Amino acid sequence: MKMQIKEFAEFTGVSVRTLHYYDEIGLLRPAEVDRITGYRFYDEDSLFRMQEILFYRELDFSLKSISKILSSPGYDKSKALQEQKQLLILKKERLERLISAIDNAGKGENVVKAFDNSKFEIYKAEAQERWGNTDAYKEHAEKTKNYGMDKWSSLASDMDIIFRKFSICMKNGLESGSEEPQSLVKKLQNYITENYYNCTKEILSGLGQMYVADERFKNNIDKHADGTAAYVCEAISHYSKKE
Repeated sequence: MKMQIKEFAEFTGVSVRTLHYYDEIGLLRPAEVDRITGYRFYDEDSLFRMQEILFYRELDFSLKSISKILSSPGYDKSKALQEQKQLLILKKERLERLISAIDNAGKGENVVKAFDNSKFEIYKAEAQERWGNTDAYKEHAEKTKNYGMDKWSSLASDMDIIFRKFSICMKNGLESGSEEPQSLVKKLQNYITENYYNCTKEILSGLGQMYVADERFKNNIDKHADGTAAYVCEAISHYSKKE
């Protein structure tokens, strides 16, 4: 089986642009590239690779995480499928809780506990640690293992405040490399280190790129103002180049 990129895109339900980006970052390379025409071709192995990527994307893993997992020397496809199944079950259970919560909320009940996603996040962190095999994931798993709903909610709120301040800097016309945005980058780095894992400049730089490459992160950050994610990425780039 061999498909051109347009055919492969239609078959898998992703855009040609996405496939180009996956090739660019090394997540999914074409099986063959015609030297004369430059046409990209994908085969059955490409299809299985895309299947794995789509499973992890459905589970809200970042592209950087997926790349590390799939390239891990100890990666076992069979065991990974079982991990994915368990994560999907946890996700399904949460959606069912939320659906029931809508009815209960209509009756005037307090349903805030239905939003608790800590069990999924802990299991996800463990899966990333297991397959990603990085010190950051190990530290993340250890630091967050006892986080409950209130803690996760507080962390998300605090991060959101930092991104909102970035958007204000952008709207005020401040250069991303100027003092205030750079102090926000430092604050972001320290916050991640304190609550998740040691956020080195290398890791921070990767996060900045993810903020614009991953649609979920980009949309969440850009809710404050269009272009905020790109502004944060640029500010991080300036910061990471400093001695």
